[in-house]
Amino acid sequence: MARDFPDRFEVVALAAGSNVEALERQIAEFEPSVAALREERGAAELRKRVNGSAEILAGEDAAAKIAREADYDVFVGAAVGFAGLLPVVEAVRRGKRVALANKEALVVAGELISNLARETGAEILPVDSEHSAIFQCLLGEEPSHIRKIILTASGGPFREKSLAELERVTVAEALEHPTWNMGAKITVDSATMMNKGLEVIEARWLFDVPPERIEAIVHPQSIVHSMVEFVDGSIKAQLSEPDMKLPIQLALAYPDRLACDYAPTDFAKIGSLEFFDPDVERFPCLRLAYDALRAGGTAPCALNAANEAAVARFLNGDVGFLDVPTIIERALENEQASAATDVETIFECDRRTRTRATELAV
Repeated sequence: MARDFPDRFEVVALAAGSNVEALERQIAEFEPSVAALREERGAAELRKRVNGSAEILAGEDAAAKIAREADYDVFVGAAVGFAGLLPVVEAVRRGKRVALANKEALVVAGELISNLARETGAEILPVDSEHSAIFQCLLGEEPSHIRKIILTASGGPFREKSLAELERVTVAEALEHPTWNMGAKITVDSATMMNKGLEVIEARWLFDVPPERIEAIVHPQSIVHSMVEFVDGSIKAQLSEPDMKLPIQLALAYPDRLACDYAPTDFAKIGSLEFFDPDVERFPCLRLAYDALRAGGTAPCALNAANEAAVARFLNGDVGFLDVPTIIERALENEQASAATDVETIFECDRRTRTRATELAV
């Protein structure tokens, strides 16, 4: 967005995991005053390369420090997984607008972040295409008029595979998403449908709607990004070609809509739009997410930790594709959900469940 609209957006800070080369290029292009990497070794190399053009921070707390101290108007929370939680919390504590792409922050700490936002006046605007669609459908509507939220899902690459075929799925196959170009962890989550489960939990906190009024439906074309049904039976939907630039742009510029030349939606070319109920027998991760949301408290945090550990094991070749939901379910068997209203409790739940899921034999 900063590249497309240089008169509108200025990048004042950047944070990354370990990619020195990509961050070096971004520093050269956008000239932020500060940047961060998780590892000190990479940060030391980056300091040599940028030669003082930006302050370079390092460490697990570096991104959170930027969120806590940098001079910015909008914080884009886009780190993958649990690692993105603390920076989002710090931005919300400051009452900033948060363009939220990291769904896990609300999954593991939805109550905490929602309470903080009410106290500080922070705006949380969704960047996920599905939640951006819901946000747009709800503009100008009364919350009491919502009958249900309908989250669409592509169904991933294995929508039509049998259980026997899913047993033989390889890592390479799981990383071939039919619609979206995403990172490895999110792509696997889409293939297991855990991604949709996490989005259901996120929607509960973003839009203050209970689990029984949030529905997931498979829509392979990914043109309808989500829908809202109202009490009179009418349904609003937001449609566009699958391009993450659109929801990112809206979250950054809202309430403005910026003119752009992204791919137009050609309905004649698309031809038809299909919708199917998800199969929770073949894709039990969606059911596990609903169960965790209904249990409340730390249960969604435990679900996320178990999923991150199980997906890491699958990507490393240690377990099979169908072992992912098995590990998650077994890791949660004896987990007693408690109130998730402070960061310390959330971190302890994550640590405990992540260790259990990592060590489980399958």
